Amino acid sequence: MSALTPEVEGAFNTGAKLVHLITLHADGRPQVTVVWTGVEDGEIVIAHMREHQKVKNVRRDPRVALSVMTGGRNAYGLDEYLVVEGNARVTEGGSAELLNKLAQRYIGPGTKYPPMDDPPAGFVTRVTATKVGGVGPWA
Repeated sequence: MSALTPEVEGAFNTGAKLVHLITLHADGRPQVTVVWTGVEDGEIVIAHMREHQKVKNVRRDPRVALSVMTGGRNAYGLDEYLVVEGNARVTEGGSAELLNKLAQRYIGPGTKYPPMDDPPAGFVTRVTATKVGGVGPWA
């Protein structure tokens, strides 16, 4: 069951906030990368054109974390941020469609992304949230 509330979904679906995705290397070291995200069907979604290290890591170990500065500030003057822990799975295909959808928010309306004809099918990582924390209405 996902721990995504409407406030958490809003943090991932509004504005062009870059998100840190943390996966685990085989030896347990963290691997951190910046990604575009959205929410579909109660899962956080991330598109990848190629089989990057993060995709390989998720296939081997589904435990992930995501961190994002939301742009808000609470009553005490603290910047709001969101940390989500969860389990991820990789599906094949659909990356170009998802990237184009996300590009409308991250780059701007009317953007064609990926900027090529016939992009590869790629991969989509889908994260089911198991724990939510940080500073904000979700904490």
